[in-house]
Amino acid sequence: MKDNNDKQPFSRSVEIMDCTLRDGEQTNGVSFLPHEKLQIARMLMRDVNVDRIEVASARVSEGEKDSVSMICRYARSIGMLNKVEVLGFVDGHLSVDWICDCGGKVINLLAKGSLKHCTHQLHKTPEEHIEDIKKVLAYAEQRGLEVNLYLEDWSSGMKDSPDYVFRLMDALKDTNIKRYMLPDTLGIMNPLQVIEYTRKMMRRYPDKHFDFHAHNDYDMAVSNSLAAVLCGVKGLHVTVNGLGERCGNAPLASVQVILKDQLHAKTNIDESRLNEISRLVAGYSGIPVAPNQPIVGENVFTQVAGVHADGDKKDNLYSNDLAPERFGRKREYALGKNSGKANIAQNLKELGLELTPEQTRAVTNRIIELGDRKEIVTQDDLPFIVSDVLKHNAPDDKVKLLSYMVSTSYGLKPLASIKVEINGKTYASDSTGDGQYDAFVKALRKIYKHYLGRTFPLLHDYQVSIPPGGRTDALVQTVITWESGGNIIRTHAVDADQTEAAIKATIKMLNIVEDEIAMPYKKPYKPV
Repeated sequence: MKDNNDKQPFSRSVEIMDCTLRDGEQTNGVSFLPHEKLQIARMLMRDVNVDRIEVASARVSEGEKDSVSMICRYARSIGMLNKVEVLGFVDGHLSVDWICDCGGKVINLLAKGSLKHCTHQLHKTPEEHIEDIKKVLAYAEQRGLEVNLYLEDWSSGMKDSPDYVFRLMDALKDTNIKRYMLPDTLGIMNPLQVIEYTRKMMRRYPDKHFDFHAHNDYDMAVSNSLAAVLCGVKGLHVTVNGLGERCGNAPLASVQVILKDQLHAKTNIDESRLNEISRLVAGYSGIPVAPNQPIVGENVFTQVAGVHADGDKKDNLYSNDLAPERFGRKREYALGKNSGKANIAQNLKELGLELTPEQTRAVTNRIIELGDRKEIVTQDDLPFIVSDVLKHNAPDDKVKLLSYMVSTSYGLKPLASIKVEINGKTYASDSTGDGQYDAFVKALRKIYKHYLGRTFPLLHDYQVSIPPGGRTDALVQTVITWESGGNIIRTHAVDADQTEAAIKATIKMLNIVEDEIAMPYKKPYKPV
């Protein structure tokens, strides 16, 4: 990125603090295990390169203490302990001691940023609260902790009791507080209010470092964060995937791209790891990412309309600065009833498939037909659609499953009995196994060993999922990876029954092997 400070009046560096492990864990139903917290913290600091992470609230539980201690040990080992911050409370020595016991070096002290919170929650006067804060500050300094100060409910404070906010700031401005953090705790602000209130703070305390902490109750967390930076705040708080209480916080990925592309601001974020951290947090939290979530959603780099695919082919007419490669992803072209020849051509090209115009039309018609029922056909489906449409040109299968029976009984090993035709000859076998599919494969192995004198391919991986593009759990897909003669073969099949789908995928694999034996000059099979 060019340094355009002279031409870009708002170009500046912005500090990013990620609160996924503290505020994000307040999402309903989310509770990270200690090792999960460590892995998220590790990726945020080392790979995504956020400036700071807030990892917990002090005094929550012994399990939380173990998590914070583990993260602090790791951060110290890589020289990043100063990046780890813990929320603490105005509770005398308790929070400070808890954080020090964990090995932490930074406390984010939670003070009351509105008169309403001070008087109704604490039942204290502003003077009493200020005195309590100063006592914690003095003790934190004595124990060697760096202190940042949250003004909880600051947005309401600026709206309803600004004199209280300024009284608090005036009393604390000459202390050792490093950062003053301004939260929109209830998510009630709009960008105009952020600009108004933040400017008042900046003008009154121009030498202070201010952070802004947005909540998304009105779906304005990102725009409010943008407004705060425009007014001069030096730091923003975010969470991965926008996790957080109620409607969540400002999403890390969205804040990053709007800072870079709209404000030309500088951050230390490695954008190529944003999708990776999103997937990690989604997996650990159990909260899926919406398919249309900007930057990290499954569908955001997928073109559906045929005219868009055609435009991309003609000088990227439907592309913007959010290039998928920037985030370690690639553009895809979905296949459905709105697809045109350009969409089909793009997908065929990626798969290395060359069809005649007549064949392409036949495939397009089949995709439209399927799209009317399935809505979207994925690229993974395309080779099978092509095979189905052009099946009259395909050679007969050399391996055919004539009949089979698999059974399982309580207390007994599953049993499989099969009859297959291989290159025109019929073979039968039976076997037991650790599962129905295992019994089926062992029966096949017997045939290949005893009747054909050949080595059966080695099973590498077995995955079960909902079919690509599927919208129901009525069908399952099995994807099986094998090794045969040094080549990797991956086949998949769909069926209502998991074992049946696995058997279909296995028979497909055996036909590929027979084709390679019959035509040794043929290029090795490359999985799609």
